[in-house]
Amino acid sequence: MTGVTKLIGPFRQVVPMTGLPLKGGISDTELTVVPDAGISIEGDRIHSIGKFSRLLKGFEEAKIELVHLEGDQVCLPGLVDAHTHICFGGSRARDYALRNSGKTYLEIAKAGGGIWDTVTQTRKATKEKLVKNTVQLAKRHLQNGTTTLEVKSGYGLSIDEELKMLRAIKEANEILAIDLIPTCLAAHMLPKDYEGDAEDYLAEIANILFPKLKEKRLTHRIDAFIEENAFSAEQIGPYFKKAREMGFDITIHADQFSTGGSEVALQFNALSADHLEASTQKEIELLAKSNVIATALPGASLGLGCNFAPARKILDAGGALAIASDHNPGSAPMGNLLTQAAILGTFEKLSNAEVLAGITIRGAAALNLSDRGRLAEGCLADLAIFHTSDYSEILYNQGSIKPSMVWKNGKLIFDMQKD
Repeated sequence: MTGVTKLIGPFRQVVPMTGLPLKGGISDTELTVVPDAGISIEGDRIHSIGKFSRLLKGFEEAKIELVHLEGDQVCLPGLVDAHTHICFGGSRARDYALRNSGKTYLEIAKAGGGIWDTVTQTRKATKEKLVKNTVQLAKRHLQNGTTTLEVKSGYGLSIDEELKMLRAIKEANEILAIDLIPTCLAAHMLPKDYEGDAEDYLAEIANILFPKLKEKRLTHRIDAFIEENAFSAEQIGPYFKKAREMGFDITIHADQFSTGGSEVALQFNALSADHLEASTQKEIELLAKSNVIATALPGASLGLGCNFAPARKILDAGGALAIASDHNPGSAPMGNLLTQAAILGTFEKLSNAEVLAGITIRGAAALNLSDRGRLAEGCLADLAIFHTSDYSEILYNQGSIKPSMVWKNGKLIFDMQKD
């Protein structure tokens, strides 16, 4: 066990999420479950997974820290949430109440709510306030087992305010153990106070903001909302072309209320097309034939009271399905990835393996990260540990079984008994 620094176990089960396809359906029988297991760690990486008794023999002959677990424990890879908006100011509780009383998304926006309300409140917030809010929400995700969390800008909608948001995300990441993956969503909507048309705004962002993002290393990801009340497929073309030329990865808010966004995702070889609640069989088949990850956001469906993304059809067509929380102040305030993924599985008839893949290995693929989302030699030692005897209990209880421990980069960062 040369180089090993820690041995953790025994686990009743370790579910490494290895040997699974990136695309298409997965049956529960394809899921590897290692019983009576231990995990050895070398620095911030996994060294090996195997029978705890066998690994323990090696431990006895070396100076290795032993983390001995009591009771029944099941280990999953740290969860990967590939789509959130947790950097924001204010609240949209009023929007939620209005939706439940019968008002539509567009009616609320016209009455002063919606995205623009959050833009106004985020602009008023200091960078320090945004850092504090982001850290607070990210810690909540961490305690629910998420160790990698994508975070978008998009509530600034000007050069300076988008920079403020992305700096806040960067500073929050430096404070936290969890990994925050920043994404620039300056193309969230046309700012109401912008003196020009959509094409002018997008050109300004691309020509002025993009170089600053590169210079200051604030993000390597560009997102856009393609929708009737945001930007059209035609308007966004030059914007994504510029992003591609500058070497940014692309992700897209696609097919939430109307179709068109997923075709843009294919055109620009985006890493992912997210939402997809409005996708028809045409879009499903196009996505399935591509390398674009289809990311379902059940939190938005729960928050808005609308249909879920057609997850079952996407998988049956051969597509790659990730599942993310879309945690945001307007349409998806819950932010509990496990609960949302379990509910999506119930309504869309997804196997446990498909749900778990969506929030681990396939979520990591949506972020173009190959070193996490699975437990294997050389991968980051990101562990979500649950006090239960069978991994299937985790989804069965729909998020009410919280992690007993969370490890990030080989370090214990949350212990339910101590925190």
